[in-house]
Amino acid sequence: MADKNSTGAMPNGRLQDLVDLVARLRGEQGCPWDRKQTPETLRTYLIEEMFELIDAIDSGSPENIREELGDVLFQLVFLARLFEEKGQFDLPEVIRRNTAKMIQRHPHVFGDAHVSGTEEVRKRWGEIKRTEKPRSREASILDSVPAKLPALMRAYRISERAAGAGFDWDDIHGVLEKVDEELSEFKEALANGGSNDADHASIKLEFGDILFTLVNVARFASIHPETALAGSTRKFEGRFRQMERKAAEQNTPIDAVPRDQLELLWQEAKKE
Repeated sequence: MADKNSTGAMPNGRLQDLVDLVARLRGEQGCPWDRKQTPETLRTYLIEEMFELIDAIDSGSPENIREELGDVLFQLVFLARLFEEKGQFDLPEVIRRNTAKMIQRHPHVFGDAHVSGTEEVRKRWGEIKRTEKPRSREASILDSVPAKLPALMRAYRISERAAGAGFDWDDIHGVLEKVDEELSEFKEALANGGSNDADHASIKLEFGDILFTLVNVARFASIHPETALAGSTRKFEGRFRQMERKAAEQNTPIDAVPRDQLELLWQEAKKE
C-alpha cells in the first residue's frame, strides 16, 4: 500500500512535495535529528544509500529500485536544502545548471551536430567538457577523476583519461601481452621471498600492476571492470551459498566439510 502523510492525504508524487517535506523537517517545529545534519554528516548517509541503490539495481527488483531511488533522492534534496539555508544555492538552480550543461553536451540531440555512434558521442563529450573548464598549465587531465572513487573504478577512469590523450596500446593484444609480462614479474617477486616488509611491498606493487593492466584489458573489450567483477562475485556467492545449503542438508557446517567433498559440492552448484 502506498504511504500517506500525517493528514491522511496521498502525496501526489511531485518533486515539490519532497522539497516541502525537507523544509518542514528542517524548520523550527521540525525534527531535532534532521535539524542537526550538515553536508559533512549527510556524506556518509548518501554513500550508504547509493550503495543500497546499486544493490537494488543488481537485484533487478523494480520495487527495491523504486524504494532505494527514493532514499537517494531524499538525500540529494536534503543536501540542496542545507546549502539553500546558507544562501549559497537552491535546488532550482542545481536543476537549471545541470539541464543547461546536458543540453550543451548533447549537440547531436539539441543542435545540428551529427554523430556516427556511441564512441563519437564519448569523444565529443570529453571535448565539450574541456571547453567548459579550460585547464591551466599546471593542471592535469587526471584532475577530474575523483580521488575517493573505489580503486577499480578510479583505475578505469585514470586509464581512460590517459588513453584519451593518446597514451595507449594499439589494440587489446598489446595489453594482453602486458598482462603476461606483469604476471611474470609478480611470480618473480613471490619467488624472491616475502619475509620482510620490502619484499611484501614489492609483491603488493606487482599484484597491483596486474590488476591495473587487466582494467585496461576490460576497457579495450568495452567492459567496465567494476560491473564485470560484481557479476562474477555474485555468481561465486550464489554457488557458495548453494554449497552451504547442500552441506546443511547433511547436518554439516560448510567449514567442516573435507576439501575433496567441497570440490564435489562446488561442481554440483555449478551444474545447478
